[in-house]
Amino acid sequence: MDHVREHDLTGTRGTVVAYEWPHPRPRYVALVAHGYGEHMGRYAGLAAALAGHGAAVFGPDHIGHGKSAGERVVIEDFEDVVTDLHAVAAPARAAHPGLPVVLVGHSMGGLIAARYAQRYGARLTALVLSGPVIGTWELPGRLLALDEIPDTPISPRALSRDPAVGAAYAADPLVWHGPMKRPTLEAFVRTLDTVERAGDVGSLPLLWLHGGDDRLVPLPGSRPGVERLGSGRATERIYAGARHEVFHETNKEEVFADLTAFLDTALTG
Repeated sequence: MDHVREHDLTGTRGTVVAYEWPHPRPRYVALVAHGYGEHMGRYAGLAAALAGHGAAVFGPDHIGHGKSAGERVVIEDFEDVVTDLHAVAAPARAAHPGLPVVLVGHSMGGLIAARYAQRYGARLTALVLSGPVIGTWELPGRLLALDEIPDTPISPRALSRDPAVGAAYAADPLVWHGPMKRPTLEAFVRTLDTVERAGDVGSLPLLWLHGGDDRLVPLPGSRPGVERLGSGRATERIYAGARHEVFHETNKEEVFADLTAFLDTALTG
């Protein structure tokens, strides 16, 4: 899966760089939404697992992230990010007309994916949320209450039990290693409330993946949001001891197997 294409698209607030991992004969399209402060290039492993399962994989660097335009890690309105993701879905559907589309969102990308499913769920076949920022996430409120947001970057050790994951993250020049920014924190608060109020995703199959030792987005806070979004029908897989990035964890092969088994059921259902 070293063969990846990049496409420059016109987003709501500037150029959005979209990644494509092509497949010669795909049976479905997988859209991926990455997390806060990172970029789609970190998802080559997930893309390989999905491609091995028959997917053509697409995903953008969100505005302010990776190779896309904008002040670093500033998102003023997540509705714009959802719209940008939908703009990535359009050429993916055009390239593969008639194929089902599944959406995978990690962390902040889980919030984006949840909102996407509320807006565009009729065009999705399945939704997967990994360590999603949804439900009750206390960090933004705590930081916004301070006069000055501390310069405390995400600890690489919080991502995975695999030290190589943390080392690569710390050395990655496309990863943001500075503090969170007030406009983004305010947008998180607004969008968490929007997702809570906007209702469930109906009969759309929903898979929830979460590390049991996730300290960045604690599992108990996500649970009520996932249960509301899926009306209590979500399939959940909680991995004991795993940290925030289950797609990069020491048991990632188990995670990928659970993901593809779920997609098999959704795609044939």
